[in-house]
Amino acid sequence: MIHQLLAVLWIYLPAYVANAAPVVLGGGRPLDGGATWVDGKPLLGSHKTIRGCAVGMLAGALVGVAQGWPTVGVVQGVGAILGDLMSSFVKRRLDLEPGASAPLLDQLDFIVVAALLSQPLTKASHQDLATIILLTVPIHYLANFFSWLFKVKDRPW
Repeated sequence: MIHQLLAVLWIYLPAYVANAAPVVLGGGRPLDGGATWVDGKPLLGSHKTIRGCAVGMLAGALVGVAQGWPTVGVVQGVGAILGDLMSSFVKRRLDLEPGASAPLLDQLDFIVVAALLSQPLTKASHQDLATIILLTVPIHYLANFFSWLFKVKDRPW
């Protein structure tokens, strides 16, 4: 069973790294340039930056190259960032500030999009998809807690 869990984590490692990289290496100018949506609310918000998106996608691609799956790395890197951007868009519509907690949306946004986009390449089973979704929630909470503990993030979520 441990072998299966590690195998599933290995498949989705590019998405995990792509999701984490902007927290450490992001920053700079907002991706949306401060634009607002038709509702007058920010499109994505100040926490989604050009550098963060680029670093995330590049990190996912590099992990894929290291694994011997460059295309999977690119697709998962892009998918993870797209998922995160989609959740930011939704959170702005719900009047949640950048960095505000949105349980499950915050934990699953990146992995669901990355997994769905990369499934034709990885040939992951339904069981693999369910496993990574179930694993991602506690892993995400733990990673965020330790990031906060070590002052990488401002909040423990």
